[in-house]
Order: sequence, then structure tokens, then C-alpha cells
Amino acid sequence: MTDILQTENLYYSYNNENETHEVLKNISLNIKKGSFVSVLGHNGSGKSTLAKHFNVILLPCGGKVYVAGMDTSDESKIFDIRQKTGMVFQNPDNQLVASVVEEDVAFALENLGVPSAEIRTRVDEALKIVGLYDYRLSAPHMLSGGQKQRVAIAGILAMQPECIVLDEPTAMLDPNGRKEVLSTLKKLNKERGITVVLITHYMEEAAMSDRIVVIDNGEILLDDTPREIFKNVELIKSIGLDVPQTTELLYELYRSGIKVSFENLTVDECVNELMKVLEV
Repeated sequence: MTDILQTENLYYSYNNENETHEVLKNISLNIKKGSFVSVLGHNGSGKSTLAKHFNVILLPCGGKVYVAGMDTSDESKIFDIRQKTGMVFQNPDNQLVASVVEEDVAFALENLGVPSAEIRTRVDEALKIVGLYDYRLSAPHMLSGGQKQRVAIAGILAMQPECIVLDEPTAMLDPNGRKEVLSTLKKLNKERGITVVLITHYMEEAAMSDRIVVIDNGEILLDDTPREIFKNVELIKSIGLDVPQTTELLYELYRSGIKVSFENLTVDECVNELMKVLEV
């Protein structure tokens, strides 16, 4: 697979009251087309700042960022880059601009001058993908938080991007809303081949991805599969993060002297591991 996103020695800082705050330090990262990558880090670690570089909301202070091979510092490529990579933010209410769902999904397409017939086709398809076609004539403010976030995702899908970057999209949602959004993202990735980069602080969400990148103090601390990442329980906890509840349970049993493997992530794997102990 080819790289859809790439950073080379990415450095970003800002000045505040005559002080320079380093947010990202020499981040070198390659994300393959069609992959599902989660980015973890405590508040202030730099994960959201990294996400904003993929949609040219921010530009590097040093190093390079490439989207589908295009240099984000090339002003002539900004439009093309934003068509390749869509961005979904934390608060769905801040992303909805119209009084009718289908009009909201069509908003960006209309601004781009896409022909009406093409807009109709794209909007209907996007709403069907996220499971909200039956709500196309509804008022967005009447929807649940999870549904609103799926409308926001539909608006990005209508642009036909190759990659979607989501900055803590479930942070303001209840468990049902989080489940709706995660199910949608997994479907887009597996069935449509869309690259998903998910910034999250929910470990169970990260465990569903193909790969996890852990950022701490603006640097990449860990980069591996979820199973390998969550083996590092003490290290992860030392930087202010948690591990999935299944890992936590097995790890505490392990620390108590019970011989279990705490690499198991899913509930079924955890149950099977506990059954092995009970059978001994």
C-alpha cells in the first residue's frame, strides 16, 4: 500500500507571552492508504495539533507534511489536499450549518460548484453510507449527538475523500453515540477502503484500529499494533493514559500472581483467558 499521509521531521511551536512552546518535535510518520490508525496522548501532548496538519489547518514550523504526495506548504495544492483529506471535529454542533440534514451534507459541494444532479447523487449516497438517509429532511438540531456526528461525516464523505481525520469525534457523545460513530468508521474503512485517522482518548476505540501511535510531549513514544501497544501497561499509565478494561483486569490478575496473558484485548479473548485459569 502507498502512503496517503506522511510527515518528515515535523516541528511545530507557538509563541505565548514571549515564550516559545514546542508542540511537535521531529515527528516522522507514514500512514498507509486504506489503514485505520488511532493516535493517543494526554491533553496537551500534540495529537490534535498533528491532526490539523493533515488538513492544512496548520502548517509546519519545520519539516514537511505530505498528503497523497502533495506538500502542504504549497499554497497551490491546498484545495486538492482538502479534497483528499476531510476533517471531523469534536463538537458536531459546530460543524452543522443548515436547517435540513441533506442541505448540510450538500453545503460544501454547492460552494465548489458541483452540478445539482451530481450533488443529489453524492448526498444520497453519503447519507445511506452513514445510515441516515431516512433523516435527510430532518432538522439537525433534532438529532442525537451520534446522529449529528454522522451527518458531519456524511458531509465529508460527499466530498469523496481518500482519508478522514477525526479529532476526538466521540468525546461529547454518550455510549450509544460513540458506538454509532465507531461502527460507521469501521464500515467506511473496511468496505470503502477509506483511510481513517482517529484522535481519541478512549482506549476501547483505539483497540479497534489496525495501528496505534502514542504521542507524549510532542514526540512519538510508541507506534505498533494495539496488541503490542497495550502490553506496555506501566509505560502507558506513566504518561497519564489508561488501557482497555480487559487489559486492566488481566494485568491486575497477573500482578496478583495469577498466570494470565494480559495481551488479550476483546471481551471474548478476556473471557477465554479467564476460563483457562479456572480450568487449571
